[in-house]
Amino acid sequence: MKFVFASHNLGKIQELQALLCGTGLDLVQQQALGCSEIEETGLTFVENALLKARHACRATGLPAIADDSGLVVPALQGAPGIYSARYAGREAQASDNIQKLLADMKEEPAANRHAYFHCTLVLLRHAQDPAPLICQGEWPGCILFAPRGEQGFGYDPIFGLAPDKSAAELSLADKNKHSHRGQALRLLLEKVREHF
Repeated sequence: MKFVFASHNLGKIQELQALLCGTGLDLVQQQALGCSEIEETGLTFVENALLKARHACRATGLPAIADDSGLVVPALQGAPGIYSARYAGREAQASDNIQKLLADMKEEPAANRHAYFHCTLVLLRHAQDPAPLICQGEWPGCILFAPRGEQGFGYDPIFGLAPDKSAAELSLADKNKHSHRGQALRLLLEKVREHF
């Protein structure tokens, strides 16, 4: 079964393709079908995922899966949240976002550095689908004082996990076992089996 994945984020695409291996679901990147990205104007992860999935359905005529995810830091009133990819500005790279977050957290003690990754996955069967499949996952951790590790993408080098590791020190397989995206996709796969 073929779905378009409504994202240009290569890290997300690699994670989802690894998780979907052997499921019979074929995930095609939207840019391979000539589908552009859409501006994320929603105020929540759910709203943005729906916007992206609907746009991909309209542009390709295929069912679409969209992900909206980010890092939530309670000490920063939930920032970077839905702005995680552009926390340091629209043209920011992951390293820029990491440096801004570390600067914003520099006065926070270890006890106040709790954070979690959130993922919302949405599946639309067609652009007018009135009952989208929506699944969410959260992965608790903390903000480290300095980056560690070379794996993963985004904020992984400063996302601390017990015992004394960052998400960027995990293999892709280990990350997918525990991550917010892995949790959400496993739930989505259960719903896909029920509905398709």
